Order: sequence, then structure tokens, then C-alpha cells
Amino acid sequence: MNTAFYETTFIVRPDLTAQQAEQIGVKFTTLIGESKGEVLKNENWGLRTLAYRLNKHRKGHYIHLGFQASTASGIIDKMETLMQQSDDVIRFLTIRVDEISKEPTAMMAPERKTTRPAKKFDA
Repeated sequence: MNTAFYETTFIVRPDLTAQQAEQIGVKFTTLIGESKGEVLKNENWGLRTLAYRLNKHRKGHYIHLGFQASTASGIIDKMETLMQQSDDVIRFLTIRVDEISKEPTAMMAPERKTTRPAKKFDA
């Protein structure tokens, strides 16, 4: 059985509560588990402003899943079909990666203030 690592990020409608958005994430996590996959990372990035309108929405709840699954299980096709059919999921993207990092993604990392050195002007 050949396994691979995948990352899926999807955006849920903004008019749902945070708990409802989390339940949609749990639904896909359960689906991965039922297909003999293993969820290694589950992050809720919260309600964020979109770069442009999607289906008349300006905001959306972002959910990110990192998981390992068999390439023959068809889990990617099942998940993407359910996301396409769901009225609650605005957009989704699934990619295959070499490995899943245990560290939080950049979206979950605390904001760092960058300090630049003072510019020196020669007069």
C-alpha cells in the first residue's frame, strides 16, 4: 500500500458560526480516518478577509488539514467531490507534499515584528 502526504485548505461561508465551521472540518477529518488515513495536522485559521469576492462573500472561515493517506484509497476524489457539492465550502485546494511539518503553519505562528536597521545617509 503506497501512502502519500497531502495538505487541504478550504474556506467555509462566513455566515456560519465558528463552531459550525469547525464541525465541517471534523466531518472531513472523520472521512479521512474512515478511509484508513491519518490526520497529522488540523488548524482552524479563523474568519479572515478574502483577497477578492468569492460567491458574493468577502470573508470566510479557513480550515487547514495535513494528512497521510493511501494513494489507492480515492480519498482525495471523495473529499473534493463532497466539497464541490457542499454549499458551505466556498473554495478548496489539495496538494501533495513531501512531508507534513509538526510546526504550526505561518498562519498560526505568532506575529513577529521585523525591525530594520536604521538607514545611514552620507551627507
